[in-house]
Amino acid sequence: MEQYVNDAIELLRQLIETPSVSRDEARAADVMGAHLDRWQLPYRREGNNLWVCCPDFDDHRPTVLLNAHIDTVKPVSTWTRDPFRATAEGDRLYGLGANDCGGGLVSLLQAYRAMAQRPRPYNLIWLASAEEEVSGENGIRRALPLLPPIAVAIVGEPTGMQPAIAERGLMVIDGYAHGVSGHAARNEGVNAIYEALDDLVWLRDYRFDKVSPLLGPTKMTVTVVESGTQHNVVPDLMHFVIDVRPNEYYQNESLFSFLQQHMKKCELKARSFRLHSSAIDTSHPLVQRCLKLGMTPFGSPTLSDQALMPFPSLKLGPGQSARSHSADEYICISEIRSAIETYISLLEHLELGD
Repeated sequence: MEQYVNDAIELLRQLIETPSVSRDEARAADVMGAHLDRWQLPYRREGNNLWVCCPDFDDHRPTVLLNAHIDTVKPVSTWTRDPFRATAEGDRLYGLGANDCGGGLVSLLQAYRAMAQRPRPYNLIWLASAEEEVSGENGIRRALPLLPPIAVAIVGEPTGMQPAIAERGLMVIDGYAHGVSGHAARNEGVNAIYEALDDLVWLRDYRFDKVSPLLGPTKMTVTVVESGTQHNVVPDLMHFVIDVRPNEYYQNESLFSFLQQHMKKCELKARSFRLHSSAIDTSHPLVQRCLKLGMTPFGSPTLSDQALMPFPSLKLGPGQSARSHSADEYICISEIRSAIETYISLLEHLELGD
């Protein structure tokens, strides 16, 4: 076990010190590939996504996917350390991406190494995906069609090693209200801002009926409002943005149609429908295995590559979500050790059936 932990920390240090902001992960993928070669793990690379299939792969068995992302957000300005330098202080390893989600990435890889050589009633694939932080086209969406059918996935996002069995989706909507420009002093025109008011109030006050026991209600928030050119011109256009966070009871397409029907004056355009909410049934063997290990399932408010997975999945990884995207991000070495041990315990007695 200590060798796996040491290998994980060594790899994580190199990844931290190799900038891999979304859409610029090529060097980090090179680092990952070099380590896979060193450990004699034949891999495939598509863009900056890399994956390894177990050597005893059998088309007649179900396949478990172990996934985490290789990219990071840009560092915020309030870092007190160099975000691209792996700095150890006691049990903590500081650096951009250490928590989100380098810790899960390297821990899942070591668990894969341990389990790939053991007898299992299922196949195992480890996948490092790119562009997760921006839900990019060249991330997991590019890799998944090239993989065999997946029965279930473990996504190594930071969850304190508790299983997130439901995850909110995301839909971003642009709203437009149209008016007629005119001179403000002569009370001319039709004010686009006033045209939008009733619709904005409805968006503020409406509450969706179906409340999830794990995720709570579906939420929508107007987050951007733009209108006008100068003080004496009645604006003929108002643009606003709605951030919609569905629970597992609502699909993005039906939500959008519902919102359109309730707009009195405003036109709505969804930027995308693809980031759906997800949930895995508590009766699933993977969830049941988590329960037997004493874990506590919960619902996650944050988005991940799960939104792009058309198969059951849960999030389970070392670290804490609150550390993500923050200054002086860190992961604890003890968290990585515990994660590797927990992943192996979870997988070694997992029975998926046919």
